[in-house]
Amino acid sequence: MLTKKFINLINKADDGVLDLNHAADMLQVQKRRIYDITNVLEGVGLIEKKSKNNIIWKPALPSGSPENEEDERALELLQGQMASLRDADASLDAHIHQMTSCIKAMTEAAANKPHFYVTDDDITNLPCFK
Repeated sequence: MLTKKFINLINKADDGVLDLNHAADMLQVQKRRIYDITNVLEGVGLIEKKSKNNIIWKPALPSGSPENEEDERALELLQGQMASLRDADASLDAHIHQMTSCIKAMTEAAANKPHFYVTDDDITNLPCFK
């Protein structure tokens, strides 16, 4: 919640520059909490320090635009891996659905009902009980 309020302050700031002292006063929190937020946002590349107590949003690249050829190749590789993983996930989902249907059919079959019990001998004859 505090981070959302902080981001709203950045969006409303003149020229996109936010004074951290002003932010702490406006949000009525310790400056340490503001630093916690700015450290995370800076770490993920969303903001940068303009000066000691001022931050600004980093200019964003156009959506999906890699910075260089190396990034473009890495992006293509990751997209290919994601497609393969999606296919594998869909295949596993289909197998799970098939196995669930088989188990349901087996447990609901009248011919199998007499076998759905365990006797004392079944348990005492297990290797761990000998």
